[in-house]
Amino acid sequence: MRALLVVNPAATTTSARTREVLAHALASDLKLEVAETRYRGHARDLARQATEGGETELVVALGGDGTVNEVVNGLLANGPDPDSHPRLAVVPGGSTNVFARALGLPNDVVEATGALLDALRDGSERTIGLGLAAGTPGTEDEGVPERWFTFCAGFGFDAGVVGRVEQQRERGKRSTHALYVRQVVRQFLGEANRRQGVITLERPGGDDGAAKLVENLALAIICNTAPWSYLGNRPIYPSPDASFDTGLDLFALSKLSSPAVARYVTQLLTSTPERGPHGKHALSLHDLTNFTLHSQVPLPFQMDGDHLGLRTSVTFTGVRRALRVIV
Repeated sequence: MRALLVVNPAATTTSARTREVLAHALASDLKLEVAETRYRGHARDLARQATEGGETELVVALGGDGTVNEVVNGLLANGPDPDSHPRLAVVPGGSTNVFARALGLPNDVVEATGALLDALRDGSERTIGLGLAAGTPGTEDEGVPERWFTFCAGFGFDAGVVGRVEQQRERGKRSTHALYVRQVVRQFLGEANRRQGVITLERPGGDDGAAKLVENLALAIICNTAPWSYLGNRPIYPSPDASFDTGLDLFALSKLSSPAVARYVTQLLTSTPERGPHGKHALSLHDLTNFTLHSQVPLPFQMDGDHLGLRTSVTFTGVRRALRVIV
């Protein structure tokens, strides 16, 4: 099988020696080309070139969730076509690796490589759904290019946390769970819209054609799978029913007061695959195909843990059977 290994040399948990050993192991079973990323977006460009070239059958992403997201967007640059596009395989090399773990892969790079080789020999793969986010027609963000995400997106509070973490990493701080916790606290203390939410959820209407609106939301988390993330080894489930085999799930809060945040953070930390956070300020929706989030003010936006700046409106689509993945 002709394969491309896309390597992020800045991946958090891999060394140059480890990457060399893994590439050698993969080359024993594959006709392998190795390419290291040199700039933001390079993994997307490499995957797109491999897809358009027509000869590559498999693209392996060695890196964290950001690298995987770029590779997926390169594979699907011209739209989803799982029957003809290269398959995707993932070797986790980041600090959290939500997508790889959601697929059931080991979180250790060596064990994950062994599992990948076993899956290739057994022909084990699945076709998964993905999320697609785009600018909303008729708004100031309508020209924003569409972008795919594998496991989550966030509008508002959690995206602000992601942005703060990225700023700290640019200053040389390591991406640790303690760093995330500190930025959550700082984001909460600096959150201007925690008492009165500014987000409106708009969904397609029923038989009368009128859109369904839910107003005054303070944060919104969109999940394509469960769990949403991890704190250490603890999985967190705002939307326990989210799945690669369904549409998108939405979890939102209408209030971010100190008592409400304490209650829902506790529920998140104790959430399970059977029960997520709940209460009068929580909104949970399952298996959505399309919806739009509008904001009265520009809010931070993130996808797969990558901060994408400020938006006032984002339209989401859940696309079933978008990509074949080696598992």
